[in-house]
Formats: sequence, structure tokens, C-alpha cells
Amino acid sequence: MRRRSRRKNNFLLFLYAALLVILGGTGWFYFTPSGSNLRYMLADTLITTQHRYLAKYLIGQDGLDSRVADYNKEFDAMAQVKDNRPVRLSTHSSNSVDIEQISGSKFKGYIMYVHDPKMIRLVVTNTVGSGEKVLSMVQRTGAIAGVNGGAFDDPNWEGNGFKPAGIVMSGGQILYRDVDMDTPVNVVGVDRNGMMVSGKYKPADLLSMGVQEAVTFQPRFIVNGKGLVKNEADGWGIAPRTCMAQKKDGTIMFIVIDGRQPGYSLGATLYDVQKILLEKGAVIAANLDGGASTVLVKDNNIIDKPAVKNGGRYLPTAFLVFDHPEQVVVKNIWQGIDMSHFDSSNKIRS
Repeated sequence: MRRRSRRKNNFLLFLYAALLVILGGTGWFYFTPSGSNLRYMLADTLITTQHRYLAKYLIGQDGLDSRVADYNKEFDAMAQVKDNRPVRLSTHSSNSVDIEQISGSKFKGYIMYVHDPKMIRLVVTNTVGSGEKVLSMVQRTGAIAGVNGGAFDDPNWEGNGFKPAGIVMSGGQILYRDVDMDTPVNVVGVDRNGMMVSGKYKPADLLSMGVQEAVTFQPRFIVNGKGLVKNEADGWGIAPRTCMAQKKDGTIMFIVIDGRQPGYSLGATLYDVQKILLEKGAVIAANLDGGASTVLVKDNNIIDKPAVKNGGRYLPTAFLVFDHPEQVVVKNIWQGIDMSHFDSSNKIRS
């Protein structure tokens, strides 16, 4: 816990120091296009942390509220871009899982290539009332590898990780949803053929489309091989990232970027991630939960350096990779529980 607090404090000190330096050139910071771009990027970075309120000192409370609303509107627009599905799944997919190390001027991370998308399953926590660490999910199920999954109820960014947000699907079944069957919800996942699915869909349509494994998160930022994030300033700040993408041959790429660790890796914007994935041949890509949740596990080891020590956060969902995915049984841990009254701030774990 002390290490976690120290890392948070170091990251905040870095931000404060950057602000002090920048504020020394107040005119440039507030009245030039380049200064304003940096100011909004710093604000976006704070918005993605539990210290969101600090962004008001950069852009004002009205600016903060407007920024969040604008992003939600923009993300919804991204979800509506028509997907022509330029993917041709290989009939002889390799069953290898490869990891490539990547880096940029301000970040370090990894790409995990899953050449056969049908090896991917969405696995959920096995403890009522608590999330589960991705490393534990991998070890418990005998998976080859895994990354963190979708959105969840997270009061003050310190929730217990048990209550998902949106929808959770595994094995073609809806295990959890907080919307009715005809209300569109953002999803990221794969269908029965191994085709990546991302965008905003009704739960009823997801079933008819044959979607197998899915969680809720946003935005979908590459469609039909084209990036939707216009520039660095619209990249939703600098943060740890986990994203999912697919190439024309069907290969799924999970990109994991470490962050909030000055001297090692600060993190990346979605624009940074978009550029990397386009270079790697992505035709579709979507954001997954990031920040303190970001983690990559392979062969029972944590490969990256999560922003949270001791194996990362307790989470409700994870995308795992299996040699025999058809043999994996995922129980509905939420069945029979009135989740509308569940307290996500309760830290008691068994």
C-alpha cells in the first residue's frame, strides 16, 4: 500500500512540477494554440485519474464539465461509424501467442499478438463481492495469457472490482447487463467466427450477431483501417492504456502501455496508440479499461509494470487466451444477486 501511495504521489508531483514550469509562461500557456493544446492534454491526463477535480485549475469547472461531455459525444459518434469489416480470417490460423516490446518518447509497453482469435475467452471473477486480479484469473483457469477487460463501477477509482458497467458476455451468453435488451451499449469483443466487434449495439442484436466474448468500453478509434482520433490534443490525455485491435488476417492485437511512472513510462494518448496500431496493420481498434487496471500476463508472469504494484487491481473481467477455449467454463458470478444495490466501495474480500 505504501509503494502504491508513493507511486501516486510521485506521479502527482511530476504533474505539479510540469504545471509550475508551464505557468511560468502563462501567456504562452493560455493564449497560444500550442500552449492551449498542452494545457488541455494535461487536463485530460488528470481527468483519467482519481484526481479529476484538479483539471478545473487548468480549464475551469465549466471547461472540465464541457470537456467530459464533449468526449462522451465524440466517442458516441465514433461508435456510429459504419464498419465494413475488411477482415479475412485465415483458414489455417497459427495458435502461437507472441509478444513484442514497444516504446515511444514518453512510454514503454507491449503488443500481444493472438493469431487465432478463437483462442480468446472473456473470464470473470470467481469471488462474490470482489474482483480478481488478472494474474489470478490466468493461474486459476490455466490460460496462456491475458489482459484486463472492461468497465466497472469504481467509486473514487478505489472500488472493489465486482460490479461491471454495461454488458459482459462469455461463451455467447450475456452474464451481466445494466441496460435493457433494446438499449444500445458500447462493446468490445469477438464473435463466433473470431471477428472483432466494437461499437454501440443493443444486447439483443449482439446475440443475433453471434457475439461470443464482450465487455463495455470506449471509444472505438480505428474503423476500416482509418484512425478516428484527429490529433494528439484529442487523445484523452497521457495514461496507461490497454486496447484491442484486429488485422486483416484476423490476428488480434492487445496493446498494453505502462504509465504514471516518471523515469520509466508516463503513458500514452489514444493518438499515440492509434499511430502504433495503424503501423502494425490494424483495421479496427477499441479502447479497454486502462489506468491502474492495465496489466499483461503471459505464462503465469506479469510482463509489464502496472501503475499499481502487487499484481494490479481487482477486476470483474479479463480477456484470456487458451489452448482449448472450448473447454473453459465461465460461471455467472452475478446470477441471483441484486446488483442495483451492491456497494462497490466495500473492500472486504474473501
